[in-house]
Amino acid sequence: MGTRTETDAYGAISIPDGAYWGPQTERSRILFAIGDEQLPKDVVRCFGAQKAAAARANLKLGKLPEELANAIILSAQEMKEGLFDDQFPISLWQTGSGTQTNMNANEVIANRANELLGHSLGARFPVHPNDHVNMGQSSNDTFPTIMHICTVRAVFGSLAPAMDRLKSALSERADEFHAYIKLGMTHLQDALPITLGSEFRTWERQIAAAWAGIELHAERLGELPQGGTASGSGVNGTPGFAGLVCEELGAFVGRALRPSSHPSQFMAAHDSFAAICGELNVLATAILKVCNDIRLLTSSLSGTPSLMLPDDGLSSSIMPSKRNATVCEAVIQVCLRVLGSSATVVAANAAGALQLNTCKPLVLHEVLNSIRLLSDAQLVLASGCISGLRADPENLRRALDHSPVLGAVLAPMVGYDVAARLTKLAVATGLPIREVIERDGEMDVSEFDRHLARVLISDTLAAGQLSIPPSEIANPLAQFNAK
Repeated sequence: MGTRTETDAYGAISIPDGAYWGPQTERSRILFAIGDEQLPKDVVRCFGAQKAAAARANLKLGKLPEELANAIILSAQEMKEGLFDDQFPISLWQTGSGTQTNMNANEVIANRANELLGHSLGARFPVHPNDHVNMGQSSNDTFPTIMHICTVRAVFGSLAPAMDRLKSALSERADEFHAYIKLGMTHLQDALPITLGSEFRTWERQIAAAWAGIELHAERLGELPQGGTASGSGVNGTPGFAGLVCEELGAFVGRALRPSSHPSQFMAAHDSFAAICGELNVLATAILKVCNDIRLLTSSLSGTPSLMLPDDGLSSSIMPSKRNATVCEAVIQVCLRVLGSSATVVAANAAGALQLNTCKPLVLHEVLNSIRLLSDAQLVLASGCISGLRADPENLRRALDHSPVLGAVLAPMVGYDVAARLTKLAVATGLPIREVIERDGEMDVSEFDRHLARVLISDTLAAGQLSIPPSEIANPLAQFNAK
């Protein structure tokens, strides 16, 4: 591949022919040869939306000539549509303000705009990447603006639908297993009876509760630092610019956005990202609970499993037809990765100094990656595991009838001490508690049967697990779509 020579204020440099980036990007590409991680493509597309909004604002404010503004807007829209995804060679590991990615966007848009105006790549005329594309902006306020809108798009466009799908799958199983009475388990030991449906309802409510916290902090990201320029003061900016940019970006994101009255807050620190990671942790640990519970409930450790795994067509490499909780194990690894990423974001947020946090690319990368992984994992968990779980109510009831824990049901009838003695006999003899009662003669076994029948009513057992109808549990998409 041939090269062209392009010159800026810092000298001449060779750039691959056909590349739309310029000298700043090329120097960065060489200097920051660290790893192979890059920011997600949606970051590039959000930059296209932001640069188009900035050019429109500058045109409206009389700062940009119409011919140049229109060329910039068209080029930026092409970037927003993904036409320049391959023109961002910058490493994730760059200047902590994200300056290299911002300049990458400025140079690509400037080169494309000049091409549209009949000039060759690298001309830097009549559209200049700094003077025109970056007019009224700094990497210090533009990159965190991109951080906000990328995350809001990911939360409401990807995570919310995935959470809703998982919640729906859990709700369907909760309804299906509503009348399946089984042993509860505390301390990994037999406990008082519950319904299988109530276990799924508990998981469903955990996911719904996690959404409430995520939504709260995602809404707070609707306040943008655009207009703060380099240090939050707005020097070299234009009054009204930030409001116009926010208005247009709001249409792109699908949420109401607003300029911050104190942009430095979102340039010097990224507390909202640390907070949303905390809520992603809540979701990750809730999903971990679901997966670990399913592994226990489908295991043969206690004899007959409470649940049967769906056949996913995978098996052991040595044991034919062995069925494992493969999906749960994959999702568990995702959740552990999310917890680690959250710790990285918290540490990165703490690394800010004075007017600027200089770990912005890392914060954005980890947050977006966590959201993507959790979104994908919930869809896989719902379709590849939850929806295919099956249970046998007769097996569940048989295990309950043979468990000594039913001795606890006796306590209100014969007192705790007598119930404890009978339970010990059941454990010692290996007999069901009913047979122990019949042999012991402490009470009439028919009385025990009547009392047990009153206790083991699925509606009663489930009531302790669900105080409101399933239809009233928070729905991630319902709140989003209502706005």
